[in-house]
Amino acid sequence: MATANPEAGRRAVREPRRSAPEAHRVAGDDRTSPRASGNDARRYAMLPEPFPMRRGGVLHAARVAYETWGELSAQRDNAILLFTGLSPSAHAASSATDPSDGWWEGMIGPGCALDTNRYHVVCVNSLGSCFGSTGPASIDPASGTPYRVTFPDLSVEDIARAGRETLASLGIQRAHTIVGPSLGGMVVLAYLAQFPGGTRNVVSISGTAAASPFAIALRSIQREAILRDPDWRGGSYTSEAPPETGMRIARKLGMMTYRSAAEWRQRFGREPAVRELEDAGPFGPEFAIQSYLEAHARRFVRAFDPNCYLYLSRAMDRFDLAEHGESIEAVLARSRIERALVIGVESDLLFPLDEQRTLADALARAGAATTFAPLDCIEGHDSFLIDLERFGSEIARFLA
Repeated sequence: MATANPEAGRRAVREPRRSAPEAHRVAGDDRTSPRASGNDARRYAMLPEPFPMRRGGVLHAARVAYETWGELSAQRDNAILLFTGLSPSAHAASSATDPSDGWWEGMIGPGCALDTNRYHVVCVNSLGSCFGSTGPASIDPASGTPYRVTFPDLSVEDIARAGRETLASLGIQRAHTIVGPSLGGMVVLAYLAQFPGGTRNVVSISGTAAASPFAIALRSIQREAILRDPDWRGGSYTSEAPPETGMRIARKLGMMTYRSAAEWRQRFGREPAVRELEDAGPFGPEFAIQSYLEAHARRFVRAFDPNCYLYLSRAMDRFDLAEHGESIEAVLARSRIERALVIGVESDLLFPLDEQRTLADALARAGAATTFAPLDCIEGHDSFLIDLERFGSEIARFLA
């Protein structure tokens, strides 16, 4: 079985936690998007021509946006490949080119958990997203118009393979470590399944080997909210009139599962709504928690493309690591990884702790020296964006 870190779940007396600014606690905030920044550190890896998709169809002239930090060693053996959750860009941390805070600011840099004095960190924007990588919002070279819903079916495996091709474009054949939170935690498993020997180590954060019925049900309702918005127009909405109502509802539903009831009770209680939202009709927001959800939903509508959201969300539902072999253990054994770190959060409603424990045990049975770190953070699934001290300590210890 996986070795549990005995310190991981304890809340000892400690200095205040280092937390990401509130704007970066919700991945996909427009302030973390390169589209809203005057500086742009993105680079682009062209994918093989054509790029076949796992569920059928091909992409032409496809690319992946990525950013890097730290120097690649002469042996090209110190690369850390970072996959993201559903909505972030590749801008995970500030750099000289783009000094704005990234979505994982404080986790990447000299002396940080992903220590750029030792490692070359590569963060990719997911294939299918809207922050530079080819996705439904991109121009289809065959028609000269956006793909929209003609984009081929997207899979988690496609995202992993695009990340692999990004490393190959840099002359990196084997990663030192691949890291992924949330959707990224699923992508790293797809990477292991498709590219045996492609990495020495893996860090899976609040991911899963297969979407649970609860998660599938939630995401299906989120997609339905978008699809039933009249402004979706079969995917042919305009930038001036996107399916805003559907996106706002989808985001609010997501936020309810990304955090925890205990945190919101402590943080908001029954405080009144912010003044500018109090007059939003006879049934407008009355409580602070409603104001919080509305503010985040409005930012998300400005930041993220609805069709990209639909494709990425469905890809998460469809992922099942067991499809790659007779058992999950057999798939992981073929990956030939040396060490694994699996981090889960007790208050995570979306990717429960028992899923992390099951994954850690499977990795251990597959032969990887595995550490399981169950954390009792109060912030739910989004804890990896907020409780940087404890997540950083676990990752730094693993990479030491």
